[in-house]
Amino acid sequence: MTDPLEERRLAGEAVRVVADAAGPYLESLATRPVNDAEAAGLIDGLGGPLPEKGDGTMESVRRLVSIGTAAATHSSGPRFFHFVVGGTTPAALAGDWLTSLLDQNPGNWIASPLATTAETVALGWLKELFGLPESHGAVLTPSATFANFTGLACARHWWAERHGVDVTADGLAGLPPMPVLSSGYVHVSSRKALQMLGLGRDTVRRFARDDSGRVDLAAMERALAELDAPAVIIANAGEVNTGDFDPIDAMADLAERYGAWLHVDGAFGLFAAVSPRTAHLLRGVARADSVIGDGHKWLNVPYESGFAFVRDVTRMGRAFGAWDAPYLPGAGDDHLNYAFLGPESSRRARAFPIWAALRAYGREGHRAMVERHLDLAQRLGRLVEEAPDLELLAPVRLNIACFRYHPPGVPEDRLNDLNSRLGAALLADGRVYAGTTVYRGKTALRPAIVNWSTTEADIDLLIKVIQDLTPTLTP
Repeated sequence: MTDPLEERRLAGEAVRVVADAAGPYLESLATRPVNDAEAAGLIDGLGGPLPEKGDGTMESVRRLVSIGTAAATHSSGPRFFHFVVGGTTPAALAGDWLTSLLDQNPGNWIASPLATTAETVALGWLKELFGLPESHGAVLTPSATFANFTGLACARHWWAERHGVDVTADGLAGLPPMPVLSSGYVHVSSRKALQMLGLGRDTVRRFARDDSGRVDLAAMERALAELDAPAVIIANAGEVNTGDFDPIDAMADLAERYGAWLHVDGAFGLFAAVSPRTAHLLRGVARADSVIGDGHKWLNVPYESGFAFVRDVTRMGRAFGAWDAPYLPGAGDDHLNYAFLGPESSRRARAFPIWAALRAYGREGHRAMVERHLDLAQRLGRLVEEAPDLELLAPVRLNIACFRYHPPGVPEDRLNDLNSRLGAALLADGRVYAGTTVYRGKTALRPAIVNWSTTEADIDLLIKVIQDLTPTLTP
């Protein structure tokens, strides 16, 4: 038997195995493939029956480090463009290691004043960074989906209250469907949040002017006037195919005019506030009732890291608190207890890497990173437009370029299949990672530039790999 108590003296040595591997691994990310097909078979080494006695701390850690550094999808490197996924800056990585070392639970102040204070400070800094009022309530969440869940749970509580129901205590029974209106840009994470809240994934009414998804404000206003009842509007800051934005200020006007709750899904687009070049895209965001963002995107901190901001902090407490459990803090506790402000009870101290990153790089460092990515996206757009066999499908508005392979003479009805095969070839090749989407009925690539270490050379390599692979495709 290998009892962990017998190996407690090995904890530091085990961590040093990871630390020793970290330097070479991180240095290799600039040149190694994002996906190494030759190493994929190593993943099978994770399997097998559960050991009866166990291999011991050092053997198991060495095995995991060996397999992981070889066979992982190297998404923390500079050429992972497939989803809107950032890497981990050096300060954030160190902060995350400290998170595991200290193993704090910031759900209740009494469990960890340190982690609770770090979360409060980090959330305050994020509000400053995004131009949100200091008075907004806020909480860290595991992801954008849980951040949307938090904001929309507060919206649900507000909406039910207008029907004379405390949904926290009594649930949804007897209530009509909650009206939710958005543009065609509404993201699956918002819909999943509605699904988990019992409101229905497919109940969102979308008002779009065309098949791009751009909002039809006139149609939305007519619908609000016809409802003559409390409703929730979801505005989208950063659409995943093109990086486009809903007109948040105009949607805030509608919300005020018709007494609706305005929720802004700014998973990555919220970071446009950091640069004077793009801050106008978020005009009106401070007027929203709830706003969310995602730290493992443009903040470049590790998973898990979302954040939700709510104008009325008391609404968060009413939606998530008041558990009436004698061993938990009660109504007389004046401390800030984050377990009462969001969906989690026990929770990881995810504020440490956020605090470390914001403290290390400040407003100027994060602005420089965002503006570098804006420049790189424009560079990619220019390279696409200069290539005779590539077609830019939408203007480059933020950090995403949406385009497709369109060789001369190939008919439209064959292009979707051709681009699907190009996307599969890119992922299999592994030098860069950029899969496909469907935009306005067209299969396309939509590389998202969000990693702190991406450079012009990585953008140029993406185009080169596409040019290497396209001759192997049969038009």
